[in-house]
Amino acid sequence: MKELLLLHYGLEVHQLTPLDGYVSENYQVESTQGNFVLKVYPFQSHLIEDIEGEIALAKHLKSIDSCEISQTLNSQEGRALPVVEHEERTVILRLLTFVEGEFLAQVSHDPKLFHSLGQQLGAINQQLLSFRNWAIESRRLEWNLNHFEKITPLASHIQEASKRKIVDHFILQWRTHVARVIPHLRHSIIHNDANDWNVLVQDKGFGFIDLGDASYTALISELAIASTYVSMAKEKPVQWVCYLLEGYHQTLALEPKELDILYYLIAARLVTSVCKSAEQALAQPDNEYIQISEQGAWDLLEKWIQISPLYAKNAFYQSCGYEVKEAPEANDLVKKRHQFISKGVSISYQQPIHMDTAIFQYMFDRQGNRILDAYNNIPHVGHQHPKVVEAGQRQMSRLNTNTRYLYDSLTRYAEKLLSKFPEPLNKVYFVNSGSAASDLAIRMAQNFTNRQAIGVVEHGYHGNTRLGIDISPYKYDGKGGNGRNAQIIEAPIPDIYRGIHKDRLAGKKYAQEYLKSLEHTAPLAAFIAEPIVGCGGQVPLAKGYLPHLYSAFKKAGTICISDEVQTGFGRMGSHFWGFEMHEVVPDMVILGKPIANGHPMGAVVTTTEIADAFDNGMEFFSSFGGNPVSCEIANAVLEVLESEDLPSNAWEVGQYKKQLFHQLQDLYPVIGDVRGAGLFLGIELIQDELLTPHTKLAARIKNELRRQHILVSTDGPFESVIKSKPPMCFSKNNAEELVEAIADILKG
Repeated sequence: MKELLLLHYGLEVHQLTPLDGYVSENYQVESTQGNFVLKVYPFQSHLIEDIEGEIALAKHLKSIDSCEISQTLNSQEGRALPVVEHEERTVILRLLTFVEGEFLAQVSHDPKLFHSLGQQLGAINQQLLSFRNWAIESRRLEWNLNHFEKITPLASHIQEASKRKIVDHFILQWRTHVARVIPHLRHSIIHNDANDWNVLVQDKGFGFIDLGDASYTALISELAIASTYVSMAKEKPVQWVCYLLEGYHQTLALEPKELDILYYLIAARLVTSVCKSAEQALAQPDNEYIQISEQGAWDLLEKWIQISPLYAKNAFYQSCGYEVKEAPEANDLVKKRHQFISKGVSISYQQPIHMDTAIFQYMFDRQGNRILDAYNNIPHVGHQHPKVVEAGQRQMSRLNTNTRYLYDSLTRYAEKLLSKFPEPLNKVYFVNSGSAASDLAIRMAQNFTNRQAIGVVEHGYHGNTRLGIDISPYKYDGKGGNGRNAQIIEAPIPDIYRGIHKDRLAGKKYAQEYLKSLEHTAPLAAFIAEPIVGCGGQVPLAKGYLPHLYSAFKKAGTICISDEVQTGFGRMGSHFWGFEMHEVVPDMVILGKPIANGHPMGAVVTTTEIADAFDNGMEFFSSFGGNPVSCEIANAVLEVLESEDLPSNAWEVGQYKKQLFHQLQDLYPVIGDVRGAGLFLGIELIQDELLTPHTKLAARIKNELRRQHILVSTDGPFESVIKSKPPMCFSKNNAEELVEAIADILKG
């Protein structure tokens, strides 16, 4: 190389230092005449045209004040790109001026620096609005955010499921919020790679190197790319982006519609980066540097997922001086709601929440606040999980009908769902909700046994239908309830904390006492119970209770029904179904809530014998039960549970969370009991050693957590139990955030 530089450029070289590069071999040149950069390309005719475009671009920007752009120098023969023979190959030489300064990645960051950088980028883009070059405009680079879809197949190379879902989410958001908008925004040739190793900080300005990714694209992409590196490793990334925006907007005014999608464009740049790294890692599995170099991008993506798009957009608007649309007052919304919706449809919290968006274990309100969801078990695998959303969108665009027709989704999902159950549970009926499933299960049990009486557990809840309320002590004994129907035989809740039996034989004792009480009643058609009584205050049925009852009931011809609406699908962590914790096999299982991640669906799983008896000539038909969209969504839920191993996460995080609650209990005796399993936990609050319920404190904790943007709820017969049953992707960090917030409230 030294000989080539002497021959073609007349440079007496002291030292050549290799530099990183993709298309070319790069060297820093130290010579008698000064410092330069040499790029050596393999000869390809199209490359010459491409590089000539970059040369023209650099010349066009040469006149900008306080801005140094690396320029290409001609050889002694007067050629910008001499083509020469070197070591039995034909190469293109390109000598560039050396830009002095410290890389942005290596200097300390402050708001003033980023404001100035924004101004400089604005000046560059202002100058480029009038620049046209067919070679650059014809580029179809993967790093051009206009061509983001070219990157999306590379997401399959990301091996870690918890990371892949973040990428999938932002791909879906791109398609939803950006794809139809970006063609209609301002476009120009831009630098397209103002990262912290391409920007040099100088005494009176900035230097820019590497125009290899220069592209014709949406103008706002320049800021999106720079913002990615400006906000990396920052505690409040949006704030640092705003410093950049302020400076840019002063020089080149941004349009509101460009700011509307900036949040998603920043995410798209990060996704592009990690997807390209995943591709390289596959090709170079032993190269640890690839993973290390991308850690910053992953860290920012994980922060970005917790930032409300609305919060980011409002901050961007404010930094550019645009008016931010205020969210409606909650009180006004409540009044309007009550014009059309009965007050009987309750609203949570003293201060209602006006929700806007959600993702995984986070929700975002109309004020842009990030809310930790430690409460909602219906979005089982996480709010708006991309695989679940895509499954629904895909099937909705193809076919949605009912079970009177043949379609693959129904049998495919039924087979996969039933594979999760032990024999003889091998038949399934699909309905629209857990309530409908409870109703159907009772009807089937009464039909099979030709009996009417139903056994239930105190404080249990099984649905909002007329029959569902009849079998739900939580409803018929609660406010507005009409009391217990004569055909309902209620068992005392086998609670080893508050109940009369607390020893290791408590379950058997409770069961024996209930069985004895049944000696003077009509024989039961069915006995229905939740493995953990949710509305009773997250009370686990005492160990030995169900085995003893099930054994007696099966001998007596009573159908045993397990209500798994809240406890199923791996929430217990140790087992996929709650009944498995009790080492029993029911005759029927009721499913709802999490089965389709919030899409309205429910199911009854039973035996061939019971199903055949129900097939008595009266057709069972549900207009929407088992429709293709529901089945595809539900199937996606099972796939996510497996691919992300969420039951294991429920167990590990649940155990950790329970441990944190116990540590809190040691400090604060008002926590009388910590109970539950997996991610289905409750803490009962008491006033004294007599276990007097502390309803007032429970309400205060719930509402104070809401003010701190954390969701839990209260339950139990005295509303004295804090219940937490979050999405299954809840993390140990989330658990710490929740428990620390409760600790702060108790301190006060």
